[in-house]
Amino acid sequence: MDTKHNWITTPVTTDLLRGALDLERTAHGVLPHRLPARARAQCADGQLAMAESQPSGVRLAFRTRATAVELDALPTKRVYTGAPPRPDGVYDLLVDGRLAGRASVAGGNTLTIDMATGTTEHRPGPVGTLRFTGLPAGAKDVEIWLPHNETTELVALRTDAPVEPAPDRGRAVWLHHGSSISHGSDAASPTTTWPALAAALAGVELINLGLGGSALLDPFTARVLRDTPADLISVKIGINLVNSDLMRLRAFTPAVHGFLDTIREGHPTTPLLVVSPILCPIHEDTPGPSAPDFAALSAGQVRFRATGDPAERANGKLTLGVIRDELARIVEQRAAEDANLHHLDGRDLYGEADSAELPLPDRLHPDAATHRRIGERFVGLVFGAGGPFAPPGA
Repeated sequence: MDTKHNWITTPVTTDLLRGALDLERTAHGVLPHRLPARARAQCADGQLAMAESQPSGVRLAFRTRATAVELDALPTKRVYTGAPPRPDGVYDLLVDGRLAGRASVAGGNTLTIDMATGTTEHRPGPVGTLRFTGLPAGAKDVEIWLPHNETTELVALRTDAPVEPAPDRGRAVWLHHGSSISHGSDAASPTTTWPALAAALAGVELINLGLGGSALLDPFTARVLRDTPADLISVKIGINLVNSDLMRLRAFTPAVHGFLDTIREGHPTTPLLVVSPILCPIHEDTPGPSAPDFAALSAGQVRFRATGDPAERANGKLTLGVIRDELARIVEQRAAEDANLHHLDGRDLYGEADSAELPLPDRLHPDAATHRRIGERFVGLVFGAGGPFAPPGA
């Protein structure tokens, strides 16, 4: 800890956090969760546990006159056997809504994942310290966006002036659910995932329930969406159902209806947007499951491949093409009685021309430039004039 400042330690509590739906006390401090405890208790899947504890869209938000901020944190960093090392998670500092700093925390726990065997190994590590100095004098709104792809326990927050929770600026709350692409996949930082970019451009408060590998129409996720206060809701459905090969068309259609029914129990008239998958060439017409390309992995590259057979579509196996058609049909059917239900074809966010220019590096996930493109397009199509989330009169 830097001793040159007269530090004030402020407990990290729910009123200093945005984007988290639960806060668990740990041996070191507190762990933000994006799913509440009751939902977490209903599924023991390790992928879901990892995804929901990675704080995509979660940020500390406070008002202060401080010119220096320190945050002690205990990250859990992922290592994939045989793959190149992953970069440390990034923390973005915003002052009055503008990016003012970017840093990472060294050390932390390590979770080693062997994709060939499906085994994991957890090794404990030390707490690290994040430090931002030279902040402008005077009262200001400060946000520290936590790494979107790194489980992060918050140990201590120190500033050289008192802090108070950031005031409510009256902005609309946008609640979004999707897969690893919405979670942030290979975005450069937490404020540059496509939902975070879209939220900043549209001037709304984001709650991001993008759950890597876990956008699977789970009933507990639908209940979380139902019970979370929001002014705007979107759900992006498709890729995880294909690449996990979780269900067939017979189960998919009623599951979508049930998912939407549950959301509507808590938000009967809230604008609700259903987004189908962006283009993903390996799964457009070929079912899942996806599998690591071990030939590429042996060369130090992470890539995925589709292992299904296109002929299996006749037996109800899902592809992205099948899902897009069915989602469009379901929304059209329901919209006859639900004027606030809308549909967006994901290929309008990232389609064939985009794939030719900005191919998915690992064949599943967009890179940083593509996240920006998707976010900007989403704002134009959804928040812009005539869009389903356009302000009244726009």
